[in-house]
Amino acid sequence: MPLTAEQAMLQVQERLKSLKTLVCEIETERKRNETNINNVMRLTKISSEDKSPALNHKLKTLYKVGLQDAIQEEALIRQALAKIQDIRNIRNERRIQARNAGNKETIRRGALMKMLQISAQTLPLFVSKPGEKIPHLCGSIPADSSYIAKPGDMVAALVKSEEGEENWILAEVVQYVSSTSKYEVDDIDEEQKDRHVLSRRRIVPLPLMRANPETDGQALFPKGTTVMALYPQTTCFYKAIINQLPQTANEEYEVLFEDPTYPDGYSPPLFVAQRYVIAIKQNKKTTS
Repeated sequence: MPLTAEQAMLQVQERLKSLKTLVCEIETERKRNETNINNVMRLTKISSEDKSPALNHKLKTLYKVGLQDAIQEEALIRQALAKIQDIRNIRNERRIQARNAGNKETIRRGALMKMLQISAQTLPLFVSKPGEKIPHLCGSIPADSSYIAKPGDMVAALVKSEEGEENWILAEVVQYVSSTSKYEVDDIDEEQKDRHVLSRRRIVPLPLMRANPETDGQALFPKGTTVMALYPQTTCFYKAIINQLPQTANEEYEVLFEDPTYPDGYSPPLFVAQRYVIAIKQNKKTTS
């Protein structure tokens, strides 16, 4: 059953209270861990001169305590992030309901560009545990072949203009019609206000999670890879080459867009968030 505005607000408030509690627990845990870390650093410095077995045993004990502390702190942080994602999902569900009811909010272009930037920056970050497999739609990992994007999901959509020119645009899924195996998507650009009915072959789901370069670099496109990337301050995807990879979770790809107006055929380096860099769709034959 769709949530009413009151139900959605109550659910958000409930999760915000839980989130506040978790943040307080994280801070308490961090302060407690800090004491142990300071002791480890102090004894490590002493151990450079004192090689006694007793000191080494004490250091090993502190390391074990520090490891358990880190595991506990990580668990709390993951719980907090899950609450944040719950809140995002509830709000997105309400937004979709309002759109379906004909109450779609008009967003000015400048605000849209800012919204897209914030959406990319706050996309959930996947940090794998030892031995954990990187899921589909994390960083450069594509969707499973049977995957169906959900209403409200962002996708790259290959659409044809009135002049017959085909372009990859940023779009939002309205619905997937299983009987026809086609998507209904809205152009994210409010100035266009276009709805398109497209086959699955014309749709590329965008990542649902960012990859952490420090733990899951294999989920990033290698340098020199030809990709499709959202050109900054636009809602269209164009071919580009990965010039530099992000080194931290908050950094973006540095890409070179194909551009015949430059002598070497490529634009100067530009930065594009992980969410808007996808593999090139190879279609032998594309139908609408």
